Amino acid sequence: MKEIIFSNWNFMRIFRLVLGVIIVIQAINANDKMMLFFGGLFIILPLFNLGCCGSSCAPNYSKEKSIKKEFNYEEVK
Repeated sequence: MKEIIFSNWNFMRIFRLVLGVIIVIQAINANDKMMLFFGGLFIILPLFNLGCCGSSCAPNYSKEKSIKKEFNYEEVK
């Protein structure tokens, strides 16, 4: 858990965290509970590196060459 929170920080992750803090501050000033929920969501997602911003959910492709298997076919008459 600590490794997820403290590693792999990039610009988009920091930007989303700052945006979440700004939304929470604005929601507290406006006394708006719905915006407070969304601000909390915008804080939780970058902390745990969730969501698709910055391709954090992109598939990991192996750089190894794929092994091609040869198939033997038998002719059926």
